[in-house]
Amino acid sequence: MKNRLTPILAASLLLVAVTACNNNAKKSETPADSTAVSTDKAAALLPAEASFKKTVDGKETDLYVLKNAKGMEAAITNYGGRLVALVVPDKDGNPVNVVDGFDSIDGFINSGESYYGATIGRYGNRIAKGKFTLDGKRYQLYTNNGANTLHGGKKGYQAVVWDARKLNDSTLELTYLSKDGEENFPGNLHVKVTYSLTDANGLKIDYEATTDKTTVVNLTNHAFFNLNGMGSGTILNHKLWIDADRFTPVDSGLIPTGKLAVVRGTPFDFTKGDSIGTRINEDNEQLKNGKGYDHNFVLNDYKPHTRRLAATVTGDKTGIVMNIFTEEPGLQFYSGNFMKGANNFGKGGKDDYRTALALETQHFPDSPNQPGFPSTVLKPGETYTTSTTYEFTDVNKANSAQ
Repeated sequence: MKNRLTPILAASLLLVAVTACNNNAKKSETPADSTAVSTDKAAALLPAEASFKKTVDGKETDLYVLKNAKGMEAAITNYGGRLVALVVPDKDGNPVNVVDGFDSIDGFINSGESYYGATIGRYGNRIAKGKFTLDGKRYQLYTNNGANTLHGGKKGYQAVVWDARKLNDSTLELTYLSKDGEENFPGNLHVKVTYSLTDANGLKIDYEATTDKTTVVNLTNHAFFNLNGMGSGTILNHKLWIDADRFTPVDSGLIPTGKLAVVRGTPFDFTKGDSIGTRINEDNEQLKNGKGYDHNFVLNDYKPHTRRLAATVTGDKTGIVMNIFTEEPGLQFYSGNFMKGANNFGKGGKDDYRTALALETQHFPDSPNQPGFPSTVLKPGETYTTSTTYEFTDVNKANSAQ
C-alpha cells in the first residue's frame, strides 16, 4: 500500500500551516520587547538631523546619533564637537534627555552662551591675563573673560567645524587641526575626540593630541546637565558627591591663587554627598567670588592615565545617577550661576538660573602660570591622551549594588 495523505488530512495540515503563518506575521508586527518602544520614545527627544545641516566657514555641519543596545542615545554635532542631547532611562525606565541643547544648529550659533555641550580647547578654563611663557617666549592670548582668557579665547574649539567620521552605531570620531598661531597658541595641534556609548550606559569621551611645537593643552567637554530632564527646573536639589578633599580657591576674577584649600568645614565639602543648594547661599568669600560654585576641585589619589571615580550626581525627581570616571586631576563644578533665561531650547524650555550644572574634568585653571599645579605642557614627539566617562544608572540599581 502506498504511503499517501488522504484529502481530509491534507486539508487539515494546510489549515494548520496557514494559521501558523498568520500568527507569525502578527508576532512580527509586535515589538519583541520594550526596547523598541523605549527607542522610539528616546528618538522623540532628539532634534531633527535636517536642522543641523548648514555650511559654516566653508564646511558642512551635521548631526550624528549614537545608540547602544540598552536604548541609550546621544546626538552630537560636528559644529563645536558638541553633545546636543543625551537620553538615558530614569528609575522607572522612562527616557530622559539630561543635557541642555538647542534643536537646530542656528540655536547654537546664535546663543549668548557659547559652550553648551561643546568640546573645549585649546585650553579649557581660565588663563590669567591671557599670558604665559614657554621656552622663554611670552605668549599673549585674546582676553574674552574680563582681563583673562577663557576656554581657548575669542574663537575656541566650540566655534569651529570638526571633521566627523561615524565608526559604528555607537562611536563617532571628530578631528581638527588647530593651526600654529590660532588664538595665538603655538604649534600645529592635531586633535582627535572620540565619543562612544558603552554597554554600561556610559558616554565615553577620549581625547588625543599631538603638536609640532611646545604648547599647552587642556581639553574638556562643557555639557550642561539636569538629571531631572532638560527644562525641568532647578538643579539645587540634585545630590552631589565629589572625591576631593581640597579645591583651588580663586580671586574675584576666578583665577586660582595657587593655594590648595581644604574643603572640610566649608561649603565646598561634598565628600559625604549633599544637595547642591544646601550651602550655596552661605556667607563665604569663595562663593561670592564665583557667584555660587564655579571652582576646580582637586581630585584625590590622582595618578596620570589612571581611571577612577571622581564624582556622583543624583537627580532628585528621576532618580537618575551619573557617575563620572576620569583620568584628569581636577573637576570644575559650575552651578549655573550665570544662566539668565535668555535662551530657548525648543523642546525643553529655557536656560533659567541654576537649571543646569557643569562638571568639567580637566587640569587646573591657569596651570601654565602655576608651577605647583600638574603640567599642561605638550612637546613635539609626545601624545596628549585623556579619557572621561559619564556613566548612568538609577537609584534602584545603585542601592541594590551597595
